[in-house]
Amino acid sequence: MNASAANAERLAFDAQILLKAARYPSAASLAILSLEESGKMSILRELATSLRDRKTTEIWRRYRRHTEKNYLGLIPDLVAKGARTLRELGKSLLDDGLADRVALDIVKQLGFYTDCCGDAHWSIPAEIIDKDLAHALVSVATRLAKTVRPMSEAELELWVMHMQGGPTKENLLRWATAMVSAGLKPRGYVGEMTRFTADF
Repeated sequence: MNASAANAERLAFDAQILLKAARYPSAASLAILSLEESGKMSILRELATSLRDRKTTEIWRRYRRHTEKNYLGLIPDLVAKGARTLRELGKSLLDDGLADRVALDIVKQLGFYTDCCGDAHWSIPAEIIDKDLAHALVSVATRLAKTVRPMSEAELELWVMHMQGGPTKENLLRWATAMVSAGLKPRGYVGEMTRFTADF
């Protein structure tokens, strides 16, 4: 988890350098790669609580699928549309967010490669990815990479202890309470988590 977080920050920083150099296609693609690295955190948390071989195998498959990890790139748009709770933000993980996740993966590919699409239409990165799109993606990736902090052993142990039954509202609130008791989160964290999971 910590390696993924550090790599997300590295990729976001590299994307910033490319953005400043007006290398918009590469900046956008690296920003999406950074989002994917940040997105690995939730999958790795799930893996830590997996007890069955079949489930573990499926989690590893999801870990390697790009569209399972780039969902964080959709969060700012959902927030701008009023999403504030786990259920509202979770839409980016469900089938109704799949088309947008696929689109992000296509943008990443378009920023790196030329291709011949449709009726002999050539896709050229510099003609597809402009400054505005690159700036938006780099901005999101940078903000998210900065919010991911290192995971301590104590925090991971509490997660595994409280999430064996899956991420239910009750388990999340028990975990939040344990995090506060252990001094790993501030006192108001349980209230924040209660509001965040209100419709879960």
